[in-house]
Amino acid sequence: MDGLLKRGVASGEIQRIRQSLPCLSTRFLRSRIDPFTLAQRVYGPSYISLEGARSHHGWIPEAVPAITSASLERSREFLTPLDLFAFVRIPQTTFFSGVERVTATDGAPFFIASPVKALADYVYGHQCDWQSADPIIASLRVEPEMRAGASPGMFDELAGVHRSARVRRFLDGPRKDLKK
Repeated sequence: MDGLLKRGVASGEIQRIRQSLPCLSTRFLRSRIDPFTLAQRVYGPSYISLEGARSHHGWIPEAVPAITSASLERSREFLTPLDLFAFVRIPQTTFFSGVERVTATDGAPFFIASPVKALADYVYGHQCDWQSADPIIASLRVEPEMRAGASPGMFDELAGVHRSARVRRFLDGPRKDLKK
């Protein structure tokens, strides 16, 4: 089996995404592999979060250069023939709280953080010391009408999940702003 795989890679019919993750060459595929689906296979357990999830939900206006995911394992980056994948270690008590299972256009499932969870992961991953919703609007350019879809209950749920006091302080600020 290894010999067949090596010959396929040498001929360009197969490309290696990672050592243990081969894939047919793009010229043999009918459609492009969904990068969010592939991220789950590259390094796990993980879910799409940070900039990737905020872009998917429309909370940032521009495209992101890498598919960013949260993981329980150490932070790593993988430059593959198909995309750049970044994984940030986010310690949590309940890893998939605030995460939903979504089906990609090709029918394959992947996990993605809710917009509020992606913000909380961003605060942890980038070590931001935010205590209100103002930096979300100023630094991340999240429009106030996008934020209107968030409820105080979402912030309460995530505050019990994150171990970081900095993240819990951040989640408490927008929750209070929403109750006003």
